[in-house]
Amino acid sequence: MIHVCSLSRLHRTVEDTGAQHVVTLLKDVDLVRRPDTIAPANHLVLGMDDITEPLHGYIAPADDHVTKLIAFVRRWNLRNPLVIHCYAGISRSTAGAFVAACALNPQRDELSIAQALRRASATAAPNLRIVSLADRALGREGRMTSAIEMIGQAHPTTEAEPFRLDLE
Repeated sequence: MIHVCSLSRLHRTVEDTGAQHVVTLLKDVDLVRRPDTIAPANHLVLGMDDITEPLHGYIAPADDHVTKLIAFVRRWNLRNPLVIHCYAGISRSTAGAFVAACALNPQRDELSIAQALRRASATAAPNLRIVSLADRALGREGRMTSAIEMIGQAHPTTEAEPFRLDLE
């Protein structure tokens, strides 16, 4: 299972879930202190801003970020939970969780995964740039992007409550 949280709840979420793998999607990676129970090889750090279009002075999510994310989750042993976090637990991390679930379930319908994400978190607002890059990388032919658009707007918040997204 995948757990999603904000930076401020990273250590507690890792502790509470027994996770042994972490994905960080955050520009200011110097703010992140890897939990002591996470081996360095089990922590993927992807430095990016939460933007959907390139913008001068910012790091837009890119193909390389998505390729690394997909490769990392495919190497994850699935025995212990995975924690994916960003700054607020709303956009980059929820996109990462959606991408991970799609990458690990190639036969599962994208809309069913997106609906499970929405049921798990009313505040999930997956970054559409990350989703669209993964959609192309996974050969989902636009279905991932459409699925996220179909689940509608998220409830506004400044920091999401941690939640779990089951893979099946």
